[in-house]
Formats: sequence, structure tokens, C-alpha cells
Amino acid sequence: MQPTRALLGMRYRKLRLTTKDVNKGYYKGTGSGSMGRHTKHGGYIIDWSKVRTYVVPPLEGFKLTPFVSKAIQRVHGQFDSAAGPRDPNTYLSRWKAENGFD
Repeated sequence: MQPTRALLGMRYRKLRLTTKDVNKGYYKGTGSGSMGRHTKHGGYIIDWSKVRTYVVPPLEGFKLTPFVSKAIQRVHGQFDSAAGPRDPNTYLSRWKAENGFD
């Protein structure tokens, strides 16, 4: 089976194939897979043999830590300006204070 010639042109060479690029019959999906089936009354029955189960090993004596330091304290509502946490000047002044250089 050969791809359509229009999809091999310069416009689509490096772009992802979407549902707007092809005619009907193309369904991309989300890659999630089904975990059950639909009933004729509009319900959904979960098939527990299809449900993903993740086994976590015991974490006693585990030496790795998360990337965020445990010494960071939460700060709620304490900002230098009235613009709040999204003010770029507040961000830059805090970044310079914590990192020490531009």
C-alpha cells in the first residue's frame, strides 16, 4: 500500500499526519486503549484484566531523592508588587537574588 502522492509533497514532508489532511476513514486515537466495553444501553463495563496495574517496589532504604530540594519553603501571597506572581520584574529580581548573576 502506497501513501497518497499529495502527502509526499514539500508541505507534508516533515509535518505530522492529522485528520484534516486525509479523507474520512482515518482515526488517530489517543493510544490509551480500551479498558472494557460499551453496553447496548449506553453504559460501560470495565474489564479488569485490561486495566493497567503498576507494581511499585518497596521504597525502604531508597537513596535517590526528587529534584526539588526539601529545604524550599512555601510562600503564599508575599509579592513585592501589586501585579502578583506573574509580574516579570518580580521574577527577574528574585532570580537575580537567588542566582547571584545576570
